[in-house]
Order: sequence, then C-alpha cells, then structure tokens
Amino acid sequence: MPKGPVKAMPPGNPANIDHGGLMETLEKGFLVSLLRDMRLLRVSDERVGERARRGEIPGLLHLGIGEEAVAVGVCAALRPEDKITSTHRAHGHFLAKGGSPKALMAELYGKQAGCCKGKGGSMHLVDLDIGFLGANGVVGAGLPLAVGAAMAARIKGEDWVVVCFFGDGANNEGTFHESLNLASVWNLPVVFLCENNQYGISQSILTQQKVVNVADRAVSYGMASKIIDGNDVLAVYEAVSEAVDGARQGRGPALVECMTYRVSGHYEGDAGEYRDSDEVSAWLQKDPIERFQDLLLDQGVLSTAELQRQIKQVEATVDEAVAFAVKASYPAPDKAEKHVFAAGKRGAP
Repeated sequence: MPKGPVKAMPPGNPANIDHGGLMETLEKGFLVSLLRDMRLLRVSDERVGERARRGEIPGLLHLGIGEEAVAVGVCAALRPEDKITSTHRAHGHFLAKGGSPKALMAELYGKQAGCCKGKGGSMHLVDLDIGFLGANGVVGAGLPLAVGAAMAARIKGEDWVVVCFFGDGANNEGTFHESLNLASVWNLPVVFLCENNQYGISQSILTQQKVVNVADRAVSYGMASKIIDGNDVLAVYEAVSEAVDGARQGRGPALVECMTYRVSGHYEGDAGEYRDSDEVSAWLQKDPIERFQDLLLDQGVLSTAELQRQIKQVEATVDEAVAFAVKASYPAPDKAEKHVFAAGKRGAP
C-alpha cells in the first residue's frame, strides 16, 4: 500500500516561528489558556484511550491526539454564540467549544449525566447550549448542517458565524461541493475548516485525489482560502479570526485548511501499519503542545513552575471527570426511547 509522504511544514526552529508581532498583541492569560486547553484535549483523549483498552468504554472511538492546535485555535477565535459542526473525531471540538469534561466522559461511558444522556456516544456528541451542533458518524454530513445553520443566521438576522470542521477524506464527498457552492451563492456566514491529518482511514490523501491541497478547490466557488500549519495554534487562531471576521461582516464564506497529523490510529485499536515509522517520527517533532509550550517558556510568558501547576491542574480535572463518569448512573431502561424521536412521535417528551 502506498505510503503518504510528510507534507511540507514551516521551516526553522518551531520555538522561533515569527507570528508577525501577534504574540505582543495577546494577553498572557489568553496565551496560557491556549496551552491549557490543548493539554486538556490531549490528556482527555489519552485517558479515554487507556480506559477503552481496559474495556470500560464501549463503542468505536476516534482520538484526536496530535491535532489539538486546530480545535483550540479555531474555537478561541469564536464568540459564545457562534456555532460549530463536527466530525466523527469530535472530543476535542466539543471541549474546545466549552463542553464540560464531565459531560463528555459520562457520554462516552454511556451514562445519564452525559451531554446526550448516554445515548449518543463518541460520534454523536451534541450540546446546543454551547453552540456545538453535533458530531457526525457520516463522512461529510456536517457540511450541509453548517450551511443550514448559517442560513438560519441570515434569516433570523443574527450575526453568529458557523465553523464547519471536516477531514481531508470528506472533500471528495458530494456534500462538500454542494455545501461550498450554496454557501458561496448565498454569501452565507460559514467558515469551512479542513482538518487535514493526511489520511482518510488508511489512505494517504495523495492516493485519493490529484488535487493535493483541499484549499485549492475553493477557487471553483469564488471563495477565499488559506493553507496553514495546523500544529501552530497561533497560526490557526490568526487565520480563523480573519475568516470569521470576514464572514460576520458579510464578505462571505471561506475555506481554511490546517495541515496536521493524527498521531494515533484512525480508531482506537488501529495499529497504523500503513504509515511509515519515519513519517510518524517526523510529525512527532512538530507536536503542537510541545511547540507552543517551548515558545511560551522561551518568551517568558510562562515559568517552569507555572507550567507544572498547569499540568497538575489539567490532569486533576480529567481524572475528576473520569471518576464522575464511572460513578454516574446508566439511563433507565424504560427511558430508552425518550429524546430519540421528535415531538409528537413515539416516546417523545
């Protein structure tokens, strides 16, 4: 099976990447929160993987280890009222948008205290209160949902913006082209965010299509696009802030492609034997958390003592969420059909 080569990333020492003075315009608390949030996503998925291997968490799991800068950088650029649609790899998106770690863990454990009352699981997380319109187990299915939400903003006269997360594998689905076309024709406030982690299951993107960059397809719809280093949280934040601002001001949709890499397999239990070990090692050197951590330490934004406190606090938060989920109750059997059907249908409230 063909091996997908490592995509070109910004040259030079990651700790010395020039962000054009962006660092100086951002407050220390905000910068530290970016690192904390990325670490929260990482530790959460690490714990989920560990518990799944012990047989505690049922169902198919898709971890986002290595992709944390995308979720955090994107959601840091959004307002609370803005919306996002997600993919089957949704844990990080949920947490980055403000989802409760306890509600996430409880949902993964199938417990009543979960964000979907234990009935959705890993690929069907939803929390409308935080603008998380839902994960989706169907590749590319979040694209038309995002366009619909953006259309709702237009009809209601609201100024929320919708960010649609999708993977590189979804850009060959019909929903991708239909959604971009409609959003462009109607000038809707939506940002299409491609999380290009280089593989659609076991196939390198280079074996799936002739167009190497997903962002190049935006020109077909008269849409602005940009390709960025998805392992650089500040690059993600800056690019998405610009795209979201444009959409909010009526300049239309945009496509941002974040080049990143999933360190773990496609699903928990996938050994990833289709990937070359040198490729994986090269991407590990671009770990988004270590890069940003080193940058903050180098620039004096964060001290070693502060970093250690942050690490302990995040681990405690995640461990508390796991303990909460373990002790939580399962949904009552006689409530199995509640919240499943629409109002007026069998079992609806």
